[in-house]
Amino acid sequence: MPVPALLTDPVLGLGLAAFALLLLVLPLAFWSLSGGRTSTAVRLLVAVANLCLTAQLVLRWWDSGHFPISNLYESLCFLAWACTLTQLLVERSWPSPLVPAAATPMALGCVAFASFALPDRLQEASPLVPALRSSWLVMHVSVIMVSYAALLVGSLLSLAVLFTDRSNALELRSSSIGSGGYRQARLAAVGEGPDGPAAAPAMQLSSVAIPVVEQLDSLSYRTITVGFLLLSVGLVSGAVWANEAWGSWWSWDPKETWALICWLVYAAYLHTRLIRGWQGRKPALVAAAGLVVIVVCYIGVNLLGIGLHSYGWFFDS
Repeated sequence: MPVPALLTDPVLGLGLAAFALLLLVLPLAFWSLSGGRTSTAVRLLVAVANLCLTAQLVLRWWDSGHFPISNLYESLCFLAWACTLTQLLVERSWPSPLVPAAATPMALGCVAFASFALPDRLQEASPLVPALRSSWLVMHVSVIMVSYAALLVGSLLSLAVLFTDRSNALELRSSSIGSGGYRQARLAAVGEGPDGPAAAPAMQLSSVAIPVVEQLDSLSYRTITVGFLLLSVGLVSGAVWANEAWGSWWSWDPKETWALICWLVYAAYLHTRLIRGWQGRKPALVAAAGLVVIVVCYIGVNLLGIGLHSYGWFFDS
C-alpha cells in the first residue's frame, strides 16, 4: 500500500496545513465581518498559516539547494506567503474584519491551486535551468512576487470599497495629497477678499470618526503604492538580469510585456489619485483592472508555457 505523499514529503504536508488553516479562516473572517468586530482568532490562524508557509519554503530551499521559486508550485506558495504577510501588516495598521475577508481568498486560492490543481511532477523540486543560476534570482523574482502580493491585497481592498455602502455617495474627507478635509478647512479659514486673503476667522476643530470606506480607500492606496514601488524595482532588476543572461535589456517576451502593462495600469491608478485627485470608487475601478492584469500576467501567460519565462510550468517537456 503506497504511503501518502504528504506523510513522506513535509513540504507538501506544510502546504496542506496552510491550506486547512486558511480554509478555516475564510468562514470565520466573514462571520466576524457580519458581526462588525475584529477577531483575534482569525489573525492568529493567518499568522500560523504564514509560519507554515515560511517553514515550507525554508525546507524546500534546504532540499533543493536553491531559492524556492523556480517552478509554479514554489512560486504560488511564495505568493501565498507574501499575501498572508501583507495581510497581517495591513491589519496591524488598521484592525478591521474587512481586511481578512477581502485578502484571505487570494492566499487560499494560491495554496489550493498549488496543492490540488498542479500535477505531481510540478510539485517536486527540480534543478535550476542554466539561465536561472544567477545571484539575480533572489533579488528579481522575490521582489516581483512581493510586489504582486501587495498589489493584489491593495486591489482587493479597492474592490471592497466598490461594495461598501453602495447606496450612499462617497464623500471622502481625508487625502494624502491635501485635497480633503484639511485643505478645505484651510481655505475656509483663510477666506478671500477683494484685496487678497482676508483675516482668518476663529475656527473650531473637533474630532470626526473616519468611516470604514474612507479607511479602506486610504489603506488600498498605501498598499498599492508600496507594491508599485517594489514592482518598479523588480522590473529594473529584471532588465539588468536579462542583459546579463541574454544580452538584451528588453525582449518583449510575453511575461515582460504583461508585467509592463501591469506597471502602466497601476501607474495610471497613482496618476488619477495624485494628479487628478480621484478618490473612492473611481480609482478602485482602475485597481480592479490591475487585479485582472496581474492574474493574466502571473497565471495566464505561464499556463501557455510560451516565452523565455516559462521555466517549469504546465507545458514544459
